[in-house]
Amino acid sequence: MDFFNSFDLSYLINISPSILPLIVLPLIGLIFKKYIHSKVKRLVDKTNWKIDNIIFDSFENSILFWFVLFGIYLSLSQLPFQSNILDFALNLNIAVIVLSISISVSNVSVKILELFASNNKSFPSTTMFSNLFRIIIVSMGLLIVFQNFGISIAPVLTALGVGGLAISLALKDTLSDLFAGLHILLSRKVIPGDLVELDTLQRGVIENITWRNTTIRDRTNNMLVVPNSKLSTAIITNFDVPVKHLTARISCGVSYDSDLDKVERVVIDVAKQVINDVEGANKNYKPGVTFLNFGESSIDFRVFIGAIDYSGQWSVTHEFIKRLHKRFKLEGIEIPFPIRTIYNKNEK
Repeated sequence: MDFFNSFDLSYLINISPSILPLIVLPLIGLIFKKYIHSKVKRLVDKTNWKIDNIIFDSFENSILFWFVLFGIYLSLSQLPFQSNILDFALNLNIAVIVLSISISVSNVSVKILELFASNNKSFPSTTMFSNLFRIIIVSMGLLIVFQNFGISIAPVLTALGVGGLAISLALKDTLSDLFAGLHILLSRKVIPGDLVELDTLQRGVIENITWRNTTIRDRTNNMLVVPNSKLSTAIITNFDVPVKHLTARISCGVSYDSDLDKVERVVIDVAKQVINDVEGANKNYKPGVTFLNFGESSIDFRVFIGAIDYSGQWSVTHEFIKRLHKRFKLEGIEIPFPIRTIYNKNEK
């Protein structure tokens, strides 16, 4: 009985309004997640606008968390007393809210950037630009947090300027690769997806351009890593500029006894069959054949067949050689072996 007499009910009554948001807002978040979320999701999926899907998917997992954080903030701000610990808790809560929103906004911005890049081939979409957007947005959130804690930004920026000079000297090669990567992307020397050949005769498809290096996947699926500073000064052959299609060049030779008009007709006929049947061939390409020279044991010629990409030219070449060899046998056209006649003067 003494316990109930000593218990101050007025204190509980005073703090009860501050506890209410801590209970109500998370409940609202649970109700939204369970009942409203699915309806909004169906509504978003019905639209042809992709940005609303990006925004919804990016904020989906954070909504309940934000309700809880706002409930904590309202509860702390309505407590009927003041203290340094309470002020620090409020600032910490605001910092978590700001950083959480900054990360979600950065995710939305990066996805919208990638969507814009996929619809606009003149704008490159790489890991470098994505990370740059993330850093800028999160840094803005950190500046708001510093300001909320009463930390002056000017000394921080001054320290960063002095420290940046020392760091730039220590990380000279890294910064060189960074600015070289930006130069490559903005000049559109190469972009991800391009088939290139370096002056070192290494050939492959550009996979990604990051802060420090560019990754190139060769025909055997090996990954070549080239520093951006090296790539920016290298002599590069870009097979996808001005057009992406490639031409497979297949060399062959026939006997001197062959009817060259017949050879030309047969070769063109086989090439047309390959273009129609082989996946990877350029269906709009008109095949050609050119006789090159009189060889030591054959009349040499070269066949030109269009392919849609780098891997397609190997499929076209493979199938054409098989079919041409079979067709030459049926037509009685000889592909001669190298022959050399030796005269012996001492022979009687």
